[in-house]
Amino acid sequence: MTEIDSLLFKIDINKQSPCQGSLLISEPFLQEDYFCHSVICLVNYEPNKNTMGIVLNKPTPYSLGSLVKQLKNNLYTPVYCGGPLSCDRLYYIHFLGDIIPDSRKIVDDLFIGGDFNTVIDYVNSTHNIDNKIRFFIGYSGWDSGQLEEELQHNVWAVSKITDTNNLFNGAGDKYWHNHVKEMGDEFRGWLYHPENPQMN
Repeated sequence: MTEIDSLLFKIDINKQSPCQGSLLISEPFLQEDYFCHSVICLVNYEPNKNTMGIVLNKPTPYSLGSLVKQLKNNLYTPVYCGGPLSCDRLYYIHFLGDIIPDSRKIVDDLFIGGDFNTVIDYVNSTHNIDNKIRFFIGYSGWDSGQLEEELQHNVWAVSKITDTNNLFNGAGDKYWHNHVKEMGDEFRGWLYHPENPQMN
């Protein structure tokens, strides 16, 4: 294997153990529609038990205003695809903490869910919601032991949230690239693979 081949095709992930609040960065060859070049936040994790995550960087054609009739302001707030499960439900991850009753802490100052009417009241206020809350259709899930098996097969690299101020900044393939860069030089070969391999 040449040095170029090793850089481009060798996937030797420094394995970190996932935990609630970890980020899963998909390996560059993963082609499933929902997970190609995806970054997933684990919102619920215990080893070898059912796991829940939200894909952070896959925009949908929908805006919040097209889905929520009570919305008055921020009509064009984007809605993202959180995964293939429960696609008839709206989820939200936020940094609003105790402002939103019944929200559940993921890690540090990051929360999921909470009282929906309070969320809409907050969005309808003059508050700037940029980088404070992101909305999703659906979620991603793994049965007991499934995620651990995928990690053994190098489907995901496990990373940490390094900058909460930028967690909701950006989307799409560029978002994935930025998180790969944050993982260091050992992952730089991943950056040369386009989201669509036919672009090579």
